[in-house]
Amino acid sequence: MKKSALLLLLCLSLGSSFAQKASIRSGPMPGYTHMREVAIWLQTTGPAKVQLRYWPMTDPKSVKNTALVFCEKNTAFTAKLIADEVEPGTTYQYEVLIDGKKSPVNDRLEFHTPTLWQWRTDPPTLKFAVGSCAYVGETQYDRPGTPYGSEYRIFDSIAKIRPNFMLWLGDNTYLREVDWFSRTGILARNTHTRSLPELQKLLRSTHHYAIWDDHDYGPNNSDRSYPGKEWTQEAFNLFWANPSTNLTGLGGITCFFQYADCDFYLMDDRWFRSPNNAGPEGKQMLGKAQIDRMLEAMIGSPSPFKFVAVGNQVLFPKDGDENLAGFPEEKEYLLNEIQKRKIKGVIFLSGDRHHTELTKLERAGSYPLYDFTCSPLTSGTHNARDEGNTLQVPGTLVSDKNYGLIEISGPRKNRQMTIKVFDLNNTLRWTQIIKEEELR
Repeated sequence: MKKSALLLLLCLSLGSSFAQKASIRSGPMPGYTHMREVAIWLQTTGPAKVQLRYWPMTDPKSVKNTALVFCEKNTAFTAKLIADEVEPGTTYQYEVLIDGKKSPVNDRLEFHTPTLWQWRTDPPTLKFAVGSCAYVGETQYDRPGTPYGSEYRIFDSIAKIRPNFMLWLGDNTYLREVDWFSRTGILARNTHTRSLPELQKLLRSTHHYAIWDDHDYGPNNSDRSYPGKEWTQEAFNLFWANPSTNLTGLGGITCFFQYADCDFYLMDDRWFRSPNNAGPEGKQMLGKAQIDRMLEAMIGSPSPFKFVAVGNQVLFPKDGDENLAGFPEEKEYLLNEIQKRKIKGVIFLSGDRHHTELTKLERAGSYPLYDFTCSPLTSGTHNARDEGNTLQVPGTLVSDKNYGLIEISGPRKNRQMTIKVFDLNNTLRWTQIIKEEELR
């Protein structure tokens, strides 16, 4: 009897040990991509040593390994694995090793490096997706009533078009009341959202970059006074794989990257933001340090399109719902400096509004500025209504769930941007073409 009991105890112990072995919880997700370096993000179900094994799709024998990374509870079991033995213009396949063993994943795992086109060819065609407001429901913590998040199949719709990357325009995670004032809650919310089964194919199918807005950062309409912002900044950096953040050196998530011949300025609309109830004098949303850093980078850039991603609308003509018009001195400074410094090719990208629209601001003596607002992905929508946007391009209002696709094509010095908006079933809702020469 004693031997039988001992054997049973040993079997139960081994079975428990086996069951507790970590696996992939979410991802893997390709993040930033450079010609010589790529980041891959993932999250495991528990403590583990993770590593990638990768190889060029055309040369399966040239296998390389990333460094080992430890997934630990203190960092929500997340990892960023850096593939630093890559070459430009190459598609790589890869597999994930967890504690030295290959982890099964249903999808084919690939990442891509940008083409080295400079001094050789015309710039390549670039195709990237945009979207904002991705609410993932959790009944016990949601407000009672009709669920606010739904139609998660939109993520598969985006995956099917296979963009070069996706740019998430804020409200990518909706922190709830139970999350706002603890690091534990903030990490739990990010984990819950990122673990959505319907999201995994999109995470794996392309590269991803992101900014945040109020619901990723803190409570609704939150500003620089939010006491948990260091926690949410940490969570943002744990769950996204942008190439850099805090470019101002003053905190926040400000970031820059380049893809093909286009520049992308990822702006932080929360970290420096004055309280909404503050008086208009000196009130700031982005902050002068952040704006000046962007302007200085733009002056020397030959890029035909300079995309500025901001969580809130920039060109909406009147104050309301947190747009830049509520910060009149800062808006005037930003737009005047773009014109005074003769910066070409500026396009604003924004989210937040739970509808999509294209705003066009004509300027005397200069080219028109555009603000492409794209929202929502899965959160609640509202019916079309007159919100006073006198600058809205006719035919561009979409009031149901949707995402945007932006394609840059054509020869050098004669590039054009094609904006398309699709609903969750991949039905095309509208198209707008803007040529490089129109923004000079």
